[in-house]
Amino acid sequence: MKEKLIRDPVHDVIVLRLDDPGEALLFNLINAREFQRLRRIRQLGLACLTYPGAEHTRYSHSLGVMQTARRILNRLSRQVRIDPYQRIACLAAALLHDLGHGPFSHVFERISGVHHESFTRRIILDQQSEVHQLLQTFDPDLPQLVQSLLQRDHQSSWMHDLLNSQLDADRFDYLLRDNLMSGSRYGHFDLRWLVQHLVIDPSTNRLAVTHKGISAVETYLQARYHMYRNVYFHKVVRSAEGMVQLTLQRARLLAVQERLAWPRREEPVYKALLGQQLTIDEFIDLDDIAIMHCFKLWADSDDAILADLCHGLLYRHLFKSHDLTHLEDQAQATELRQAAAEAILVAGGDPTYAMFYDEPADTPYTPYPDRNDNDAQPIFILLPNGQQSDFDSLSPLGRVLEKQLMFRRIHFSAEYRELITSIF
Repeated sequence: MKEKLIRDPVHDVIVLRLDDPGEALLFNLINAREFQRLRRIRQLGLACLTYPGAEHTRYSHSLGVMQTARRILNRLSRQVRIDPYQRIACLAAALLHDLGHGPFSHVFERISGVHHESFTRRIILDQQSEVHQLLQTFDPDLPQLVQSLLQRDHQSSWMHDLLNSQLDADRFDYLLRDNLMSGSRYGHFDLRWLVQHLVIDPSTNRLAVTHKGISAVETYLQARYHMYRNVYFHKVVRSAEGMVQLTLQRARLLAVQERLAWPRREEPVYKALLGQQLTIDEFIDLDDIAIMHCFKLWADSDDAILADLCHGLLYRHLFKSHDLTHLEDQAQATELRQAAAEAILVAGGDPTYAMFYDEPADTPYTPYPDRNDNDAQPIFILLPNGQQSDFDSLSPLGRVLEKQLMFRRIHFSAEYRELITSIF
């Protein structure tokens, strides 16, 4: 029996048996060009400027999601028979779910207008991609099936829940992986126990948790809360992300005005900045390395704004921040934001690029269905008598964790620190 072993910091050893056609397919998908590109996309963007260990990639996360999905499928197979073809389709979808991510996570999406879900769909269905060819060779209908599993469908089954829900393999892996690699120690939860108590509710055909898994769900949701509070929404992490967005906005403006010396017009970065459609080959070249190379060149740009922003990102001279979360009145925050912008303008600066307002928000647990958000599917608890109940009706933490976590901050260039501080 020929095996491929992958050592993973979260899941230990991931084993792929090459004598099994389905697992051989997964191994070949891992080696496809489109998937190997994910080695060059950091999972947490520039969070490494705050947490030095957070250098992990979408590649390792995607492997982890596949392995997590496999663990869940192994558990559920004790309850129901899972068709081998459906199982491989589910594992392939878990593996490929992040194929379309651009550089620096979601920041580049807001500039280019290219959303990772749409490009993931395109890669899977494009006959020119290696991923599509591998899936189609295994079975002609497999590309479409994998794509359908990744779509957010409210009439979906437990298999869709495994890939897109509040208890999906994606969230399980990224919380544990980001917690471990950042060294935060806020995001750990007992995945083994939680998976052990995942079941399929026979009345709805949806994923649920037995009553013995309530504590594991509580710990998992608390981990989500703490990771957003302390890692994803960390003020320095958000400052770096905001500066990346300002840098790309400035570069896009210069490109529109034909004042951007680099990259060349035929380069994928240039096309992406202007929102032009990329070929599969061009998208493969669009990664963190390509953008960082631009930052290095732009740091010597004739445009002072672009040069200052890039210099700050390269040498960690990041924007400072002032917290306005304590202000209950949104109008007060707006007034202070306007006052800061006017002060920078009077001082001779450009508030468009010398500051930004940030209001990150997340809800750790969403108890009620929302037609526009598949993640809002409540977490169901299956009771010993076979009846179903919502998590928040059985756990006092549910009512706490359904409250929105939100910060209000003004971030600004360090040269205006005294000026901005005097306003507050």
